[in-house]
Amino acid sequence: MQEDLSTQLKRALDEYPETVQPKGSTLPAAVLILLYRQGNLWHILFTRRTQTVASHQGQVSFPGGQIEAQEKGPIEAALREAREEIGIRPMDVTLLGSLKPMLSGTNFIITPIVGIMPWPYPLHPSREEVARIFGVPLKWLADPANLDAKYSPQSKERLPASYAFNYQGEIIWGVTARIIFSLLDRLAISPLKQIKPYSAI
Repeated sequence: MQEDLSTQLKRALDEYPETVQPKGSTLPAAVLILLYRQGNLWHILFTRRTQTVASHQGQVSFPGGQIEAQEKGPIEAALREAREEIGIRPMDVTLLGSLKPMLSGTNFIITPIVGIMPWPYPLHPSREEVARIFGVPLKWLADPANLDAKYSPQSKERLPASYAFNYQGEIIWGVTARIIFSLLDRLAISPLKQIKPYSAI
């Protein structure tokens, strides 16, 4: 990527939606995709949930959760959750834009908010919610060799949810993987476009 990442993302991302309207029984939620630069490599920050949280125990995710009734929208919710879960102050996040909301398997409509954080940073994970915080290089996520392909040739459409990543024993799958693919697609570095099943459809 020749162009500065923040400039590229500002151009490629959507503007922030003020509100997310629930559809049927779905619930609005937001997550914060935090990028940081370590050395010459950009990374994305992930958390692994504890085994004691109410849902998605032990899963890799982004900081985030349900948008509360008193909140103005996804940005406020994503920043609040990131502060509660990993201790990052909203003022330390440079917001760049958002990705299109997507439906999770647990009936949440999730709006991913994208931002850049300084690094190193004194993170403070919530003992109740976060078992581990770790970063994955953007370059590694964009490499199709790192996809755990579970592609079904019988399908007539692309199924990014059927792919997962295994980064040093941390399994990144489901809606979190789908959000990654959406971000990489905006940056024109999606690994899904570099594998034969994708181009064969």
